[in-house]
Amino acid sequence: MNVNLLLLTLAQGLFLVNNVTFIAINGLVGLQLAPYGWMATLPVMGYVVGGAISAPLVARTQTRFGRRGSFQIGLAIALASALLAAYAAWSRHFTLLLAATAIAGYYNANGQLYRFAAAELVAPGWREKAVSLVLAGGLLGGVIGPNLAAWTRALLPTPFVGAYLALAAVALLAMGVVALIKFPAVHAHAAHAAKGRSLGQIMRHPVFIVATLGAAMGYGVMNLLMAATPLAMDMCGFDFGATAQVLQWHVIGMYAPGFFTGSLIKRWGVLPVMGLGVLLNLVCVGVALSGVGMTHFLLSLTLLGVGWNFLFTGSTTLALTAYRPEEKDRAQAAINFCVFATMALTSFASGALVTTQGWLWLNLGSLAPLAITAAALLWLALRRRTLATSI
Repeated sequence: MNVNLLLLTLAQGLFLVNNVTFIAINGLVGLQLAPYGWMATLPVMGYVVGGAISAPLVARTQTRFGRRGSFQIGLAIALASALLAAYAAWSRHFTLLLAATAIAGYYNANGQLYRFAAAELVAPGWREKAVSLVLAGGLLGGVIGPNLAAWTRALLPTPFVGAYLALAAVALLAMGVVALIKFPAVHAHAAHAAKGRSLGQIMRHPVFIVATLGAAMGYGVMNLLMAATPLAMDMCGFDFGATAQVLQWHVIGMYAPGFFTGSLIKRWGVLPVMGLGVLLNLVCVGVALSGVGMTHFLLSLTLLGVGWNFLFTGSTTLALTAYRPEEKDRAQAAINFCVFATMALTSFASGALVTTQGWLWLNLGSLAPLAITAAALLWLALRRRTLATSI
């Protein structure tokens, strides 16, 4: 841990404060403003669709302005979009809320690169732990995010306007943090160096395929269940305080393992840790299917968080071996685009399924992507002996 990594960990925490608060309130604000119930999670979907659309643009700004400049642009957009969302909630304008969350997706795409930037702040032998530790910064989001939503929900006469304004303040704080980070300089000769393989060549490599699939499916399943939880708990008669508590433990489950996931990867290998993540997700579904009490929601969402951490941290670590340094911007953009596209689909599906089919079928539907991920991990484990060690 060095000062730059510590500051980036804090930036990751503030990024997750934004994400968790958005997840906690966007579905409920959408439910209040949407003309039809099945459209309630469209603001959540707008956030990830905006991220998918922004991923290629973020890659270009990373190349043009470097890590710090691009991260600051993302935070400026986070500030503007939070203010726009506050106005949309105050004016009860559903379409404007969708636009605000879609614009905020740029920050989502930008913040997703914090984990890759972490690997650049340490020596090569510490990359796994650096990625894991920066992801652990999300604990800040787990502690503050749900509580921020609960504390500011009724701060102003119109519900949740205060929460969006609080996120604008969080963006300003994050801009100050990122300004202090010293990222490695991009030398002039590096910018004109060989551009490496085409994106098509990179994406055909088995390691890249499994790393991208693991990240996309891991995030997709997590988002499918997490985005629907506030709506499912509301349907089951729980108040917002109970929902905030469940989301808090879910996010703690997502990021607390970051303090040791990197060590597990170095000791056991990346594929076994990713496999453990799939197994924990399956256990999560089993708990969710066993009942709809507070304990069931709390335990299943916590397990979902831990399973996501193992799968996503492992996928990120695996991805670092799938491309060369000069290929990083387009490779990382492709990974994030796949993640956001999957999240967009699951954001819409979560609202549609939970409001039309119920919590049971939502959880049963998550078994298919988990089975696909398990099969991909097994396929790569069998193929690894025949793959070249160098990319």
